[in-house]
Amino acid sequence: MITVLVVEDNTVAAEAHRLYVGRVPGFTVAGVVHSGRDALRFLDATPVDLVLLDLYLPDAHGLEVVRALRANGHSADVITVTSARDLNVVRAAVSAGVVQYLLKPFTFAGLREKLEGYARFRAHVRHGEAAGQSDVDEAFGALRGSDNLVLPKGMSGPTLDLVITAVRAAPEGLPATAAADEVGVSRVTARRYLEYLADNGQVARKPRYGTVGRPEVWYVWSR
Repeated sequence: MITVLVVEDNTVAAEAHRLYVGRVPGFTVAGVVHSGRDALRFLDATPVDLVLLDLYLPDAHGLEVVRALRANGHSADVITVTSARDLNVVRAAVSAGVVQYLLKPFTFAGLREKLEGYARFRAHVRHGEAAGQSDVDEAFGALRGSDNLVLPKGMSGPTLDLVITAVRAAPEGLPATAAADEVGVSRVTARRYLEYLADNGQVARKPRYGTVGRPEVWYVWSR
């Protein structure tokens, strides 16, 4: 059983998260706290496998809590639950070692997908050694859903997550040029990731016609 600590300052949201986690087979809620200080105190007394962490807490930013728990020797993995759509925050979360980034508002199905992906990831890395690169790719791919276990050669999970965040933050979609600017990669690289998402049914291609020339392809989140 995977034990989870819910850290959320809004009591109504915290209760919803607790109920959601409890509905996913293989997971159990070890506790619910409403501040970064209480989260660290709880972990000192009761180690858990996973922390479901809001980024905007009354006494500290969630990423400060992540750094503090690492400094204190806690090995719990972290899934952030936040309304923060700033890609700089996403990059900082990846750098801090956050394994999943879930945007509010979300449905039970959205959280369940993240938790199930995390459970598959744990199953892959529980013990032993990887036979090769494909085993490592499969383990990290599990965090992005069961239908995208192995990324094509040359593509990285963190960059894919940034592209996904950029598309989801644009309700009307965006072209490869705009995605490249948001993520900080070349247009060719952004287009490769967008085409990968389109081929897997996660985004839809929408041609937009200008005054002259060929139509520009926009990518719209469809999941």
